[in-house]
Amino acid sequence: QVQLVESGGGTVQIGESLRLSCAASGRTFTINTMDWYRQAPGKQRELVADISSGSISILLDSVKGRFAISRDNAENILYLQMTALKPEDTAVYYCYARAIDMNYWGKGTLVTVSA
Repeated sequence: QVQLVESGGGTVQIGESLRLSCAASGRTFTINTMDWYRQAPGKQRELVADISSGSISILLDSVKGRFAISRDNAENILYLQMTALKPEDTAVYYCYARAIDMNYWGKGTLVTVSA
C-alpha cells in the first residue's frame, strides 16, 4: 500500500504563488509515475501535471508557464509550484500515484484564489 498526503493549500490573492506538497509513504518503491490533478467546483477532475523517472509534463494548457511539477525521490515528496495564480485555478488539488500493482489517490488540498 501507498499513502499520499497533500499539503500547502490555502487562500491567496490573484497573482500570488503557492507550493503544494504530496508526501508518499508505504511501498513507495512501487511507484512509477506521480501526477497532480485538480477538481474545481462543479467540474470534472482534470490532469494538471505528470512526472516519472524519464519525463516531466505539464499537461494542462491553462497552467503552462505558471506551474511546475517536481519530485524529491529521496524524501518521497511530490511538489507543484504554482505562480501567477488566477481565480480559475481555484480547486481541490489531488496527488495521484501509479504503482506497479495499483494506483492511489490522496485526499486533496484546497486552493482558493480570490480577487
